[in-house]
Amino acid sequence: MSEREGAVAKRWRYAAPVIVAIAMLALWQALTVAYDVPVYLVPSPLVVATTLVTDWSLLVASLGVTVSIALYALAIAVALGVAISLVFVQSRWIETAFTPYVVLLQVTPIVAIAPLIIIWVQDTRTALVLCAVVVAIFPIVSDTTLGLRSVDPRLIDLFRMNRATRFQLLWRLRIPSALPYFFGGLRIASGLALIGAVVAEFVAGTGGQGAGLAYQILMAGIQLNIPRLFAALALIALAGVAFFAATVWLARIALSRWHESELRPDD
Repeated sequence: MSEREGAVAKRWRYAAPVIVAIAMLALWQALTVAYDVPVYLVPSPLVVATTLVTDWSLLVASLGVTVSIALYALAIAVALGVAISLVFVQSRWIETAFTPYVVLLQVTPIVAIAPLIIIWVQDTRTALVLCAVVVAIFPIVSDTTLGLRSVDPRLIDLFRMNRATRFQLLWRLRIPSALPYFFGGLRIASGLALIGAVVAEFVAGTGGQGAGLAYQILMAGIQLNIPRLFAALALIALAGVAFFAATVWLARIALSRWHESELRPDD
């Protein structure tokens, strides 16, 4: 591929999603105008954009609360999840004994256990963070453990032939091999942390100055302020996209120089 073709392909890679988004918004706008859809049912994109501008100070403050909860939860889920994976890889017996309980956290609906966490933990913000951690931790544990286990046995034998210690085997072989799996789990966990924060806010029903976007959605629904509801949903969606893009960027930085999962034909 020539340099010019590579530049065109790179520009198209970024332009294609934008073109699709513009086409979908144009279709949405055209349908709402053509069928004269009431604003209290489905507002048009222009109405939602106008609401974003007029209610910006309120919505962006709530977005900051929700995003901060999600970021705290993601950081804790990463630290705790990686630590659990490192323990699991030391012994199959430990992994077999505790994996069912990690799975149990994943399959139990957060709306069922969130009220208990909120009751048990006196500080509401801490309770919301813990709820989001419960949602986000499973992909980190499962993918990182899989990556730590997915090492070529011949490389392990080579390390042992050279009398590598357990720590050297872990630090120089298992952890580098697990990085692509870890970043795959991180991409999923970043979105789940945001979902967990929003669901926990719904359950807690916290209001006032420190309210998140979930509270604004609840109040907008009660007041039939559907444009504000859509505007809040749009901000949550954009935050989720930003989280995902950040994890992709981190994976690109960490893996682009050596792992085939991040190498591109034009690199």
